[in-house]
Amino acid sequence: MPAAELWALLAFSTAMAFTPGPNTTLSTALAANGGLRAAMPFVVSVPVGWGLLLLACVGGLGALLAAAPMLRGTIQVLGLAYMLWLAWRLARASTLGQARDGLRVGFWQGVALQFVNIKAWMNALLITAGWVTVGPDWSARVAIVLPLMLAYAFCSNLTYALVGSTLRHWLAQGRRLLMFNRALAAVLLATAIWMARL
Repeated sequence: MPAAELWALLAFSTAMAFTPGPNTTLSTALAANGGLRAAMPFVVSVPVGWGLLLLACVGGLGALLAAAPMLRGTIQVLGLAYMLWLAWRLARASTLGQARDGLRVGFWQGVALQFVNIKAWMNALLITAGWVTVGPDWSARVAIVLPLMLAYAFCSNLTYALVGSTLRHWLAQGRRLLMFNRALAAVLLATAIWMARL
């Protein structure tokens, strides 16, 4: 892969991975409410699920979605419904124990979430079209792109989880956690509204 393409991929990936979205918001919320250890299964699940999604797009699933708008619409509706449900659960959590019990997103749920996450789909489709399938050497490109993207997905979610974990004890005082959770729920809601317009 030429250096110019690699730098463009790194710039694009930085913007996509580190801007708030369903994954980073959940990583923050899970760590703020349950601690870093509670958030780690989800943090690890994001690169695993997204990597599988990228490989599926390289394998032709993206073309299938383009050819079947009803399938794309179904994925979008499921993703939006799940995000709204998470936002609702998060907005109601006012204590650490309540949030920990009400907001459980484990490893396999995190993997599955990538397949109904419209931002993850957009990212995987754009990377597939822009950096992987642009030449005959697509398998060599996957060998470069996939590890980089997995590292980005892990690092961005770990960063957000560390922020949530750092704020955990401060948030436990008064109504801070409720306000924090409602702010994160609002981010999820705003993301869902943005995605619904795509």
